[in-house]
Amino acid sequence: MRFLLPLLLLLSALTTTVLLPGCEPKEDLITTDSSAKLEFSLDTVKFDTVFVATGTVTKRLWVYNRNARAVRVAEISLPSRPAVTYSLLINGDAVASARNVEIRGKDSLLVLVRATVDPTPADGKPFLVEDDLRFVTNGNEQAVKVLSYGQNAYFHDNETITSSTVWKADKPHVIYNSVLVKPGVTLTIAAGARIYSHFRSYLVIEGRLLCNPDYQPTGPIKPTDPNIVRFSGDRREAEYAERPGQWGGIEFDLGSQGNVVRYTELKNSTLGLYLYNPFDEQPRPQVRVENVELRNISTLNSGLGFDGAALLSLSGDLTVSNTLISNCEQYAVYAVQSSQVRLDYCTIANYSLGTRDQPSVLTSPEAPFASIGGRPLPVVAPRGLTIRNSIIWGSIRDGEELEFVAGEQYAGSISIRNSLLKTKKYDNTGPLGQQKNGNVLNPDEFASPIFKSTPSRFRGTALSFELDTLSPASNRALPLPGLTTDLLNRPRNPNTPDMGAYERVNP
Repeated sequence: MRFLLPLLLLLSALTTTVLLPGCEPKEDLITTDSSAKLEFSLDTVKFDTVFVATGTVTKRLWVYNRNARAVRVAEISLPSRPAVTYSLLINGDAVASARNVEIRGKDSLLVLVRATVDPTPADGKPFLVEDDLRFVTNGNEQAVKVLSYGQNAYFHDNETITSSTVWKADKPHVIYNSVLVKPGVTLTIAAGARIYSHFRSYLVIEGRLLCNPDYQPTGPIKPTDPNIVRFSGDRREAEYAERPGQWGGIEFDLGSQGNVVRYTELKNSTLGLYLYNPFDEQPRPQVRVENVELRNISTLNSGLGFDGAALLSLSGDLTVSNTLISNCEQYAVYAVQSSQVRLDYCTIANYSLGTRDQPSVLTSPEAPFASIGGRPLPVVAPRGLTIRNSIIWGSIRDGEELEFVAGEQYAGSISIRNSLLKTKKYDNTGPLGQQKNGNVLNPDEFASPIFKSTPSRFRGTALSFELDTLSPASNRALPLPGLTTDLLNRPRNPNTPDMGAYERVNP
């Protein structure tokens, strides 16, 4: 009898285990809690292989269920575009999408994403296809970015350049997660190169940049000349063609000297050329800019916390000639602290798409932010602003395209001659006034059109910031040694050249 009671208790326990519901392992129970979410091994599945050679590529994505209980993923899906066809391999099944996929508690799911890219679409577009791989769990929608590049290219992903390098023009270059050129290293960009940068990606120069250093046109060129180096965002769809703020820009840091940017187009960025020396140290960043077009520059909604510019200098030196800056949402030239800037034969035609409150050209002893890492930035008067034979115009509401913050402190360092200016604040002959030195101030652009075609005075199907036949900037400049041709390498009048980047061509 003494063995009977323990035997009965054992049988009772076994019976209870078998008969009572809800005693399956906890990791198999499916939770319907809306707070249950998934985690992923990647935030972006990136197909950056040379698709011309391979066509179809497969990438792995691990999906983790960190919850104690199982989850049922109601939907896993990824759209397809004409240039890219996606398929998924889930639990051994090749599918376009999947529903009601269960992942046990504290377990994972392997999703294979396959992209088949047309390497030679008829119109060469889109260069980049960006989609979301969607996961819907208990009403929660989560997404993993999927990027597919549809052309053969050189890909520079979070790259650090440690030896002097040439970027050739035989294939496009794609910058993803920025590129850094180390001190003592030269990056040379060959004539005709195309550089496409992803959102918030920068080309950062601690060494030296030579952009199109050797191109020597033998006669007048067209804006479409194949030898021009072109920087833009990597979205190639038509709606992104002129949209500002798509990528970071080119940054030149402390010690970066001997930089040359010539016969280059840079557009649609957050910053254009950015000289970064906020503590006013030596050696200062220096950049020479020749025959360049910068347009559609804006830091709006960029998260940077300060206003941007096509040319932004914090205690750097800029020498700029035969250059067009147009249609920026904020400043065109922003020169602060001890910056030294020279503009010769430049056109600033700042017709913004939105409501712009900042002037096209601003100088100030103060940087756009007060400190870095708790260290206050110095307040230093600009070393010099020299503008010759140039045009500073735009669509700002109050008609003021110049601003010299605390300008009385460095009035002797400001020299503007034989230039067409839009300014009311400095429409006088005082220390900061510009009613002198052959300058033309505030002409009526409707009575005497400055440019051939602008957003405020549209004539034709495309914008043109070449001079109108009645332009008050015509034949009002003075010859400058060594600058005998214009932005398009056309000869300038040797005696009475035109103001701005373009020499007017008689019909």
